[in-house]
Amino acid sequence: MYGTIAKLQITPGAAEKLLEIGKMYEDLDVPGLKGVTMYQMDTDPSEYMLTVFFDNKDAYQANAASPEQDARYQKLRALLARDPEWHDGEVVYDFWQD
Repeated sequence: MYGTIAKLQITPGAAEKLLEIGKMYEDLDVPGLKGVTMYQMDTDPSEYMLTVFFDNKDAYQANAASPEQDARYQKLRALLARDPEWHDGEVVYDFWQD
């Protein structure tokens, strides 16, 4: 698996719209997309961490280069106080328990 971790700083009043953007991925058929998680930080409620998982690096890069993803990113960026900090990489371990 491959993906990214992003640090997001939202503008005041943007939390609900941020969650709407996150939830829209539930209805999309993005090739290779495995999952999305979003965390709101305890230390600063306007700070979020976003994780996105893809089958592999090729699927991740294809999505990142697509005009559809750029349009989705522009909606996200409009809610942010500054550009996200992106940290891309190979998932070397994951564990999920029901």
